[in-house]
Amino acid sequence: MIETPLREVYARRRSSHWRDRLRRLLEPPAPLIHNPQEDPGFPVGARNLYLGGAGSLTPGYLNVDLLATPEVDVVANAEALPFRPAVFDRVECDAVLEHVRHPDRVIREITRVLRPGGYAHLVTPFCHPFHAYPDDYRRFTPQGLKLLLPPELEVIHEGWRTGPAATMLVFTLEFVKQLLPWRLWRIAAHGVLGWTLWPLRYLDLLFFRRNDAGRLGNHCFLWVRKRERPHS
Repeated sequence: MIETPLREVYARRRSSHWRDRLRRLLEPPAPLIHNPQEDPGFPVGARNLYLGGAGSLTPGYLNVDLLATPEVDVVANAEALPFRPAVFDRVECDAVLEHVRHPDRVIREITRVLRPGGYAHLVTPFCHPFHAYPDDYRRFTPQGLKLLLPPELEVIHEGWRTGPAATMLVFTLEFVKQLLPWRLWRIAAHGVLGWTLWPLRYLDLLFFRRNDAGRLGNHCFLWVRKRERPHS
């Protein structure tokens, strides 16, 4: 069952065993940085929903995921959320839509549970390696992501969360590991290359200022708002 390896990954993140603590200590910095212009400062409301937050702390949000981990508040399928309509001020959908069979249904559910005037933050990968959590079905451009939006949602901010530098770094790490036949070698390569190359992630601070950053963008984002009145 695919869920079992995922549970093991999340368990290692919290484990106090010396091997897991050493692994976390030696883990290189992430090969990416977030666009500082991604969050325009929209306020967090009284009721907020976070989709797909297994293994992560989500302060101020009700955390929903398919997997029952200590951080998850409600176990549910994002395609059929167990909430009444118009109850949340803000919905966070971070790197979820590529993992579901029907992303249009997830968007409809987000729209349904979001109150009029509320905000949703959608983040999806574009140039990014395959990652099954528990499955991986598709990639998105900002334009493709907009095609999923119903008339009730209006785009108010968009861009690239992670840029070309992140793309090149994550693919370099994965490519080198693909060349190596043994797991121990792949772990060592990840550590050595990760610690050597991670400063290059700051090149994205330059790319974020360019209009063509999306040619090799890593993750894109949309901020959307539910209209107060029906769109005519």
